[in-house]
Amino acid sequence: MSGRRAALQRLGALVLAFGAVGRALAATIVGVRVWPAEDYTRVTLESDQPLSARHQLLQNPPRLMIDIDDLSLDLGLRELVGKVQPDDPFIAGVRVGQNAPRVVRLVLDLKQPVAPQQFTLEPVAAYRHRLVFDLYPTHEHDPLLALIRDKEAADKEAARSMQDALGEFIARVDKGVLPAPAPAPALALPGVPAAPAPMQTRAPPAQPEPPSAALQRRIDRLIIVALDPGHGGEDPGAVGPAGTREKDVVLQVALQLRDKLNAQPNMRVMMTRDADFFVPLHERVRKARRVQADLFVSIHADAFMRREARGASVFALSQSGATSAAARWMAQRENAADLVGGINVAAVRDKQVMQAMLDMSTAAQIKDSLKLGNEVLAPLGRVGRLHKRKVEQAGFAVLKAPDVPSILVETAFISNPEEEARLRDPDYQAQLVEALATGIRRYFARNPPLARNRPL
Repeated sequence: MSGRRAALQRLGALVLAFGAVGRALAATIVGVRVWPAEDYTRVTLESDQPLSARHQLLQNPPRLMIDIDDLSLDLGLRELVGKVQPDDPFIAGVRVGQNAPRVVRLVLDLKQPVAPQQFTLEPVAAYRHRLVFDLYPTHEHDPLLALIRDKEAADKEAARSMQDALGEFIARVDKGVLPAPAPAPALALPGVPAAPAPMQTRAPPAQPEPPSAALQRRIDRLIIVALDPGHGGEDPGAVGPAGTREKDVVLQVALQLRDKLNAQPNMRVMMTRDADFFVPLHERVRKARRVQADLFVSIHADAFMRREARGASVFALSQSGATSAAARWMAQRENAADLVGGINVAAVRDKQVMQAMLDMSTAAQIKDSLKLGNEVLAPLGRVGRLHKRKVEQAGFAVLKAPDVPSILVETAFISNPEEEARLRDPDYQAQLVEALATGIRRYFARNPPLARNRPL
């Protein structure tokens, strides 16, 4: 009898042990994040162990159902509900529930049809295991058409502003507030082309239509600058001693530079990202090539191993080795952005084709990139200290568009406490923006772009 009791005790202990192991195997959520953007919305679940999940698209109403195994509903998952913003282009809301004892169900209520991509990421940098859902639109928007429509709207608004200013001036004259002026040239506003004579009526905004032959000619002659604020979303970039994140600073600078360049006649800016979301390196190159950009400027604020490192730098691509050990180190650091930001390798269907595209950079492209770099480097040197007084070269993946002059600008070392403080200063940011805009304008003045054939 005692032997039987001992056997039962051993069996009970074994069952308890298996139960403890089972409980230990249950994953714990350590972070939930939602990154909304017009291009796509990313939902990230970070956990202490790898997660296994299945998803299914449902209709009427449209929603994405996700079942995650070996997980219990906890406070971390419940926080996902409050992470969705009202202006998210894709997600209307989130519902979370315990569908089975060890299965959690997420339901994403959708605003439009999506093509979801699910993948996992191994621990890297400060991140642990990540389960990622990227929600892409079923029909990709045309970035070139969006640029043209934006340009047309800006031109119409400028014309309306001029007409309103003239109308107000004439009204004041009619009321005797101002003496009637002698005949003079038409009123001109800085940076705005002269408008035709004021019209009696203002037509309502026209609906988008296929481009006419005249509009197509304007598209082909338009100067397009691709601005690429580094990092974003899951990838914060370098972080300064006071906690300033590179992705935030460079986005602020790029948005201000966009507005300044857009004020130039016949010039328009395409942003690889205009909010806090992650864009893979090859996608940044593809975006620039999709609109047949005349220039590509990637903006960064990197860190270095030594805090005393300081000064701005400008880099172009190198077909051979880097021009310095620091340039090689920076290129390796920037090229690792996809690992931190999180790229869905399975979605890149033909890696050989993508790699061939990135390896097509020509000597002519690099020569033009060096010209652009020199034009930008000079005004940057008048804003602050330069780390190097010449354009350096290294194998930056983001500079490998074969037909677009491309540079990468390190505005300062965010790892240097003094330069970190300057990067956060609005006045210093304005000086950086003016220097970059001056260099770009000078490049085009000395190297006028040829007319493109940009099919919509």
